[in-house]
Amino acid sequence: MTREIPLSAPWIDGREEELVVETLRSGRLSLGPMVDRFEAAFAEQVGAPCVAAVSSGTAGLHLCMRLAGIGPGDEVVTTPFSFVASANCVLYEGATPVFADVDPGTLNLDPAAVEAAVTPKTKAILAVHIFGYAAELRELEAIAERHGLAIVEDACEALGAEYRGRPVGSSGHPAVFAFYPNKQMTTGEGGAVAVATEEEWALLKSLSNQGRSDSGEWLTHARLGYNYRLDDLSAALGLAQLERLDEILAARVEVAARYGELLASLAGVEAPLPDDEEHRRSWFVYVVRLAPGIDRNGVMARLAAEGVASKPYLPSIHLQPYYRERFGYREGTLPVSEDASARSLALPFHARLPAEDQERVVDALRRALT
Repeated sequence: MTREIPLSAPWIDGREEELVVETLRSGRLSLGPMVDRFEAAFAEQVGAPCVAAVSSGTAGLHLCMRLAGIGPGDEVVTTPFSFVASANCVLYEGATPVFADVDPGTLNLDPAAVEAAVTPKTKAILAVHIFGYAAELRELEAIAERHGLAIVEDACEALGAEYRGRPVGSSGHPAVFAFYPNKQMTTGEGGAVAVATEEEWALLKSLSNQGRSDSGEWLTHARLGYNYRLDDLSAALGLAQLERLDEILAARVEVAARYGELLASLAGVEAPLPDDEEHRRSWFVYVVRLAPGIDRNGVMARLAAEGVASKPYLPSIHLQPYYRERFGYREGTLPVSEDASARSLALPFHARLPAEDQERVVDALRRALT
C-alpha cells in the first residue's frame, strides 16, 4: 500500500512536551503565567510593543473589528482571496465586507481596486498577507490616510514575513496571527493580536475574557465580551515552538527552495512569486497555479491515487455558498481572484518534508499533467 504524503504536519519535539507537562503539574491551566510568558515572547518575535493571546485567529480578527469601532452600516474593504474568516469577522459586528480584487502576482489586495471600493460608509481596510507574502502596506496606508480609515492586518499566514525590512506585525496596526497545526508554528488552536499600545492590549484582554472590568475583579464585567482566551496548555506548546521558530522557518525555506528547483522544468505549473527588495515571504503553504485549461480536479484525483495529498487553495470568498445567497455574488465579479481560485493547487508542505517525498510529489504531478 502506498504511503500517503499529507498536505501538512506540525513539528513537535521534546521541548513542547516538557513545557506542557510543567503546566499540567503547576495546576494553572488557564489565566496563568504561561500565557504571560507566551505573549511577551511573541511580542519580541514580531517586534510589537504588546501582544494579546486569543483562542484563534478568527477570534483575533473579530476583536480587531471591535477595536476599529466597526458596527452596523459600516463597510470594510478586504480581499476575496483568503480564508473565509477574513470576511466573516466583519459580519459578526453587523457591518458589510466589500471585496476589492487582488494583484495577479502577489494575490494580495490591489491598492487601485481598494481605492475604487471606498465609499462614504467605508471605515476600515482589512489587509491579508496571503500565503505569507506581505500586502502592500505603504500604498494601503496612503489610501487609509486620505479617507480616514483604520487598517487591520490579517497576518494569520505570515509569521516571520517581512515588509520593507520590518517584521509583519510591527507596523503599529493591529495584526492577527493564527496557530492552527498547518501554520508556521502551532498551539493546537490559538491566535495572537499584536498592537501598538497598552490601552489596546488591555481592551483586548478584557474583550477576550468576557468583558472583565479593568480592575480585574472576579465576576465584574464592564463591557460585552467573549470567551476568546488562550489556555495555558496551548500557550506552553506555543512558547516551545517560539524558542526554535527561526529553525522551523529556515527549514520551510529549504523545502520551498527544493520545490522551486524540482518544478523549474515542469510545463503547465507556475511557482509562487519570489521575494523582492520589499518582501520576504514566510512560507506557510506551497501553492502553485496550473496553466489555463488543465483539469485541476483530474490532476488532484491522479495525485490522490498515488498517495499525494493536494487541495484547491483558496476558493474566492464571494463565491462561497453563504455569500452567494446573502449578497448575490456571481462569477465574473472579481476576475483576478476567481482565476487564481480556479487554478491554484496546494502541494504537501511542512518543515520536515523529506527530499525524497518532494521528489515523489513532483514526479506524481508530472504524470498527472500528461
